[in-house]
Amino acid sequence: MDKEKLLGGVALFANLQPKHLKGIAQICTERSFKAGDVLIKQGEDGIGLFILITGRVKVTKTNPGGQNVEIASNGAGDILGEMAVLDGAPRTATVTATEPTDALVLASWEFNSFLKTHPEVAIDILPIVVKRFRETNDALIGVRL
Repeated sequence: MDKEKLLGGVALFANLQPKHLKGIAQICTERSFKAGDVLIKQGEDGIGLFILITGRVKVTKTNPGGQNVEIASNGAGDILGEMAVLDGAPRTATVTATEPTDALVLASWEFNSFLKTHPEVAIDILPIVVKRFRETNDALIGVRL
């Protein structure tokens, strides 16, 4: 699998220089999950972000009444958990594989170390993070209206 090509196809990393994609690819690990495996658990500390290679996952959130509500379904090429990697906050949702799933995992400490030695990467990804935040914010405002 060409990790650099996969990373370059993800919006968060699409604007990075090839040398930076190569550097990030070197610190990613590939993991496989069975249907029913939990990749991310709501309320837990984020250990990294996930880029789905194959398979599908569902994203659920526990509401105040204790019910799990499915809020999204994601597949190959999607990225999950990038906010927790960047801000260190606990996970805001649970992500569960709904079928056998392979993912690249970029550990928080590895990525943060990479950003410290390559601050220009942080500047390059910032507009993408802000765009995703705005889209999420707009969607929430739309739900409330």
